Amino acid sequence: MSTTLTVKGQVTIPKQIRDAMGLLPGSAIDFAVNPSGEVVLQKAPASRSARKAQTKPDRFEAARGKADVPWRTKDLMALLRS
Repeated sequence: MSTTLTVKGQVTIPKQIRDAMGLLPGSAIDFAVNPSGEVVLQKAPASRSARKAQTKPDRFEAARGKADVPWRTKDLMALLRS
C-alpha cells in the first residue's frame, strides 16, 4: 500500500489502515522512527480536552432520526403551496 506526499508534507492514511487502527477525523497520531529506520504510526492517547469533548453529548443526537411525520412530500408541498 502506498500513498503520495503532497507539497505541504501531508499524506493520506489508507482507509484499510485507518479502519484497523480505529482512526477517526480528529484522531491524534504519534509518529516514531525505530532503530531499523522504519516509521511507526500509533494512535496517540486522547488528550484530556479531547476526551472531554468526546463525552459531551451531541445536542442534535437526541433528535436525530426521530421525526415521525405522516405526511408524504407531495401532500406537504401541496399544503404549503395552497
